[in-house]
Amino acid sequence: MTANLRSNPPAGSVATRGVTPFEGDVVIRSRRAESDGVVSLELVLPTRELLPAWRPGAHIDVVLPNGLTRQYSLCGSVEDRESWRIGVLREPGGRGVSQWIHDHAGEGTRLRVRGPRNNFPLLPARRYLFLGGGIGITPLLPMVAEADASGADWVLHYGGRTRSSMAFLDELARHGDRVVITPQDEAGMLDLAAVLDRPDESTVVYCCGPSGLIDAVELYCRSWPPGALHVERFVANQAAAGAENQPVEVELAATGLTVTVPPECSVLEAVEKAGVRVASSCTEGICGSCETPVLEGEPEHRDSVLTDEERADGDIMMICVSRARGGRLVLDL
Repeated sequence: MTANLRSNPPAGSVATRGVTPFEGDVVIRSRRAESDGVVSLELVLPTRELLPAWRPGAHIDVVLPNGLTRQYSLCGSVEDRESWRIGVLREPGGRGVSQWIHDHAGEGTRLRVRGPRNNFPLLPARRYLFLGGGIGITPLLPMVAEADASGADWVLHYGGRTRSSMAFLDELARHGDRVVITPQDEAGMLDLAAVLDRPDESTVVYCCGPSGLIDAVELYCRSWPPGALHVERFVANQAAAGAENQPVEVELAATGLTVTVPPECSVLEAVEKAGVRVASSCTEGICGSCETPVLEGEPEHRDSVLTDEERADGDIMMICVSRARGGRLVLDL
């Protein structure tokens, strides 16, 4: 990844990475078609008690009755403690979670959820440049609302295949010309060269969407100040996923076990086979739930969560995808 420059959330913030304050059942209070292929679900507790607080950029895990799990960004109002809203794109080539939701989840359906966690926090800034592609608009919705409420200068560029496929357009319309809508069949691709041609020390850039969009934005932002770009990926980093695996020896300091991780196995899988339970969800290095402290050794980071600074420090790693340089690690497990 060329410009993974997200920063950690401020101290005291809620829904931080690796923290799962809630796990339990919720009920779908309402379901709404937001565009061709996208539905939003409003989730509440069966008891109608308040849900955990969260900040823009947070996501939850949705767990189906068959155990399949998928992460969805919270895209409602942070002020609404009675309900959480998520947007779900039907993905025929996915794991099957989105198809099940589209085909079977309606008002009154119970779902198991975990979270919220936040790998993509909105940091204070004088000016924001938001770039969203397709379903990547979902984490940006509460960010836009917070930026607007704070009085900051901001603009959102939102691209999609067609206008009818772009969700939440009615909701965004109230912001007027601060939101630039670019349907590809009408106006072509987002003009990133024009949008990102002038690095600005007072501006932070938030981007979420398809891998192609994020890769291009990272390339254009190489000339921007360090820490200016913040991205969130919905799919694993393909370059990292294709890296060659070497055997790894992992010592689990808390249990006294030493586990050999063969090339065909992840550290997470090997640790779990040894009988040590670790919180995990996506198994693709994008959700942050398996974050593990590293006591000795140098991690070979392959996730899409950690910042460049965190990678350089080397004291945490996502064990679902990352491995070791030098062949040995001591983990706080």
